[in-house]
Amino acid sequence: MYSPMPGRFKDYIAVPKPNMYQSIHTTLLGEKGTPFEVQIRTWDMHRIAEYGIAAHWAYKEASYFGKKQSVKVTEDKLAWLRETLEWQKEMQDPQEFLETLKTELFEDEVYVFTPKGKIIVLPRDATPIDFAYSIHQEIGNKMTGCKINSKMMPIITPLKSGDIVEIITSDNSKGPSRDWLKFVKSTSAKNKIKSWFKKALKAENIEKGKDLIEKELKRIGVSHTELFKPEYLNPMLEKYKYKNVDEMYQAVGFGANSSGKVIARMLQEYRKEHEEEDIEEKLKELATAKQKKTKPSSSGVIVKGIDNCLVKLSKCCNPLPGDEIVGYITKGRGVSVHRKDCYNVKDLLSDEDRMIDVEWYEENPSTYQVNIEVDANDRPGLLVDILKEIGKTKANLLAVNTKTTKEKIAIIDITLEVQNLQELTKDLKVIRKVDGVYEVRRKK
Repeated sequence: MYSPMPGRFKDYIAVPKPNMYQSIHTTLLGEKGTPFEVQIRTWDMHRIAEYGIAAHWAYKEASYFGKKQSVKVTEDKLAWLRETLEWQKEMQDPQEFLETLKTELFEDEVYVFTPKGKIIVLPRDATPIDFAYSIHQEIGNKMTGCKINSKMMPIITPLKSGDIVEIITSDNSKGPSRDWLKFVKSTSAKNKIKSWFKKALKAENIEKGKDLIEKELKRIGVSHTELFKPEYLNPMLEKYKYKNVDEMYQAVGFGANSSGKVIARMLQEYRKEHEEEDIEEKLKELATAKQKKTKPSSSGVIVKGIDNCLVKLSKCCNPLPGDEIVGYITKGRGVSVHRKDCYNVKDLLSDEDRMIDVEWYEENPSTYQVNIEVDANDRPGLLVDILKEIGKTKANLLAVNTKTTKEKIAIIDITLEVQNLQELTKDLKVIRKVDGVYEVRRKK
């Protein structure tokens, strides 16, 4: 009755989608040339399309044309669900799992063949790497090359429906490359590659994880011995389903979890047993003490109500006189001072008892380091002109680092020594006037 539109015929009955959807899709041209889509499927297939595979399995009896049929759950139908459960176990982030599930359910597929004619269904733009891992994990790990339609091709070549793919392997292969993760499209391949690195680089990841945990402990001012006790450690291991501490270090080192999340869970238990007596006493002293003149620290900051207090300007935001600042009492490392707009302040505010008022001491100004970034169109003599203009200001130049992108954009990192925010603002204006410079900003 109607003419079909070329290239718009899909047979999901012969090759079902991973979620068991089956139907024939074809686009036809109507009498006035208006295209419309027709979907053809059995009643059984229609129930899956309308209500989902789970509802279909739960439906034990079907009645068509007065005849009752029983519905059985076969092993191949359960395979997709089992694989989905495996992804959930491997992913720490629920949002990542949800995005992955949506991708697997609704992304377009390509249909490729093994040399023996078996059909393999892969996500759109999948590569031979995806193909290899869909056959077997060891084939993917030992892959060294591939043939597409009998021709040697790069292993990152996007596959098209109808391609015949042959994987070349070697027992001497060193395993997958981290770069493969940039090209693979299937969740299964990504998880298998990550799994290989977790096992192959276990010792390295454990050491890296220890390093990251130690840095986080130093940042918040708590010692390893103080926090890593069974009563604080075990609830964290239980939450993230780690068998032991090394598995936790490995996950942090590999990037499957963050040191901040791990420490935060342990601190929840730690704070249940510690009322922070030293902080409370300090705050009571401040509340009852008479107003007295406090002396500034060597950093040029006054901690209200406390003399001779160790004060450290935080390196994450490098505050300057003129910036609005807040103080945070660390354990054993005095008071750390942050800009109010520092990205770390949000985390610190969750522990209000440790916050303390601080202000700049303006009578005897000190000098402070500040990092700025200059973006400009690259040209001969650009850096010389910028340095000349800085030389005319009161700022002391400490360091310069430059790089140029493929688009001929120069990115220049400069470290200056200035007295206050007003002086820095003048320096930024001077640099902006240099020919070719289109952006100058203070780095956070």
